[in-house]
Amino acid sequence: MTAKKVLVTATNYSVLCSEAKRLLEEAGCEIVENKLGRPHTFEELAPLVGDIDGVVAGVDTWDEAVFKLAPKLKAIARFGVGVDNIDLEKAKEYGIRVTNVPAGNANAVAELTVGLILSLIRNIPALQESAKRAYWDRRVGVEMEGRTVGLLGFGNIAQMVAKKLQGFDVNLVAYDKYPNPAKAEALGVRLVSAEKVLRESDVVSMHLPSLKETYRMMSDDEFSMMKPTAYFVNTARGALVDEAALRRSLESKRIAGAAIDVYEQEPVTADNPLLKLDNLLATPHTAAETVETYRRVGLATAQALLDAFAGREPANLLR
Repeated sequence: MTAKKVLVTATNYSVLCSEAKRLLEEAGCEIVENKLGRPHTFEELAPLVGDIDGVVAGVDTWDEAVFKLAPKLKAIARFGVGVDNIDLEKAKEYGIRVTNVPAGNANAVAELTVGLILSLIRNIPALQESAKRAYWDRRVGVEMEGRTVGLLGFGNIAQMVAKKLQGFDVNLVAYDKYPNPAKAEALGVRLVSAEKVLRESDVVSMHLPSLKETYRMMSDDEFSMMKPTAYFVNTARGALVDEAALRRSLESKRIAGAAIDVYEQEPVTADNPLLKLDNLLATPHTAAETVETYRRVGLATAQALLDAFAGREPANLLR
């Protein structure tokens, strides 16, 4: 295999993916790493892609505008699961193979989801601020036991969330377009409609993929179905939620609170009005950011590129 040039737009690659980097370098690949610590804009990608053969892609946008500038590009290995940032049809037209890593970050995302739920209902961030500033404002929270947690989507991550929540003695309900009754029964989850998830749950946790039909599926109507004491959590994709509707629901106390790790526009900017709300808990798209995920996904994406370069069919080929 002739030497290949690989652009890595996923962050922290040298630090957290040293084994994957070594695997590529031992195969003769030249690595160009993300030096920004965040996703690239088109203007930032444009001067980098002219001579690359492969990409380990974060959440930057990979579409025809980029493909036109990358005549040598043969493979994109998505550093994660969601590929809504990659135009798969155009990639096919340009002869670019695209892979992802299903379930590679599922445990990490599930753990943060549970952490966000607990942080919301017990006001943990506000309590920390109170203690550190010696306000001694001991806000009263609610307990998990006996509550209903609803999962919108019941794939790998949602199933792990359900498993982790079993020890809290909660009631679990879930909606999925393609339900898995056997897995639901094994995890003690009752499969219901999306509307029932919204109306019955004390916590609604989003785990659906970002598709045309799910774009902004959480809007004013959906938030109005939720209990005024309920909480909303999104560790899936920002495009699933109409942020203006979420803001209205939080400002009017139509719902009790929300925790979001993902946004309609990323990186999130300081002028996003959601960030000014005291009943919103926000994290910077960090659900998958664990040492274990980086190692696991790093090795999988490196191998996918090497297989594609060698003419072999890589694992988890999407087209």
